[in-house]
Amino acid sequence: MWHSAEFNRIKAQTLNKKKIINDPVYGFITIRSELVFDIINHPYFQRLRRIKQMGLSELVYPGAHHTRFHHAIGAMHLMCITLDNLRAKGVEITDAEYESASIAILLHDIGHGPFSHALEYSLLKNVPHEHLSRMIMSRLNQEMDGKLSLALDIFNGSYHKRFLNELVASQLDIDRLDYLKRDSFFSGVSEGTIGADRIIKMLDVHEGRLVVEEKGIYSIENFLSARRLMYWQVYLHKAGVSAEKMLIKIIERARKLTRKNEEVFASPPLKLFLSRDIGIELFAEEEGVLDSFAQMDDYDIWGAIKMWAHHPDRILSSLCQMLLERKLFRIKLTNDAPTKEEIKHIEKQIMETYDLKPNEVKYYFSNGKETNYAYLMSDKEILILSKSGTVRDVVEAADLPNIKAMSKIVRKYYRCWPKDISL
Repeated sequence: MWHSAEFNRIKAQTLNKKKIINDPVYGFITIRSELVFDIINHPYFQRLRRIKQMGLSELVYPGAHHTRFHHAIGAMHLMCITLDNLRAKGVEITDAEYESASIAILLHDIGHGPFSHALEYSLLKNVPHEHLSRMIMSRLNQEMDGKLSLALDIFNGSYHKRFLNELVASQLDIDRLDYLKRDSFFSGVSEGTIGADRIIKMLDVHEGRLVVEEKGIYSIENFLSARRLMYWQVYLHKAGVSAEKMLIKIIERARKLTRKNEEVFASPPLKLFLSRDIGIELFAEEEGVLDSFAQMDDYDIWGAIKMWAHHPDRILSSLCQMLLERKLFRIKLTNDAPTKEEIKHIEKQIMETYDLKPNEVKYYFSNGKETNYAYLMSDKEILILSKSGTVRDVVEAADLPNIKAMSKIVRKYYRCWPKDISL
């Protein structure tokens, strides 16, 4: 028999895990299970509090200080609402599937490094954040005695109920529903506002696939339009792109100096990733690499940048000072790629102005392309269910020229250089 004092202690511990979080976008969010509470409390997940959702977009939109932690909790909340609605429509979802789908969306971004997408391919060598999310989820699954196995299957798309994976990763997934609504809210860009509640109510499952009821097609048009506008107006804003390219150049210079054995301040995790090319193989082969990554966040980078601003290397120090003082590179966007002559002219002006060697010009000049599309028919399409039971791709189902236009990939070519160089 349990002693009453012991029973009350255990009951108090259990009740303590049923928390309520006050979210500025949705209001009160309830943590519904002890396992979810334990995951949120884990250091791997708490790190997301220190990673900005929108990288350096706060330099453009001062309110955009929200984090990956905010987004993950919000996505979990929308997943629960979605699963409740599907159950109400007669879709069979067990309690285990419900909890696991919630965990899969909660952890879908746990593999993001500092500044989210900005440094995804700079600090690491061709390691996408989705791969790291999978590795960290597997590590958590080991620590939690296999309780995340079903969540991993859903995340990987290997579970037999395909619609659960489509809620986690597709062109109409819960991730996008939350980040569009949340990023619009914190940036103040009203064009990104979507009717997430309406879309969720229109979702259903047909022959194992996630579908949208036909009457919800206008909400989908608004969703795709909002996503397209948010990319050009927020995620690919010229000043934001410029700041990201400067940050990448800073990391490249710090890495160059570190590998020449020059003294470069860095936290131990950051030092590891500056001193070596870390690819997928090393994450799997070397014991401490994943743990080092899981300790790194925006603060490692900002702390280093503040120190590097006083580094004797003038390239590293000048770039850091520019970013700290928001003296961003000038950026030019065009529909056509720059010619070799244009690039050579810009590089010559930079070299003469800053008294640089030819191999040093690259730290003050970036060029490349950015792409934007709202919808791709070939990538986990959005399916519309008609009243007659016919299922069609949204582009085929919609008599809307806007949706057809949104499936077109738009490319913009950029070049960035210091503003004190006039061309």
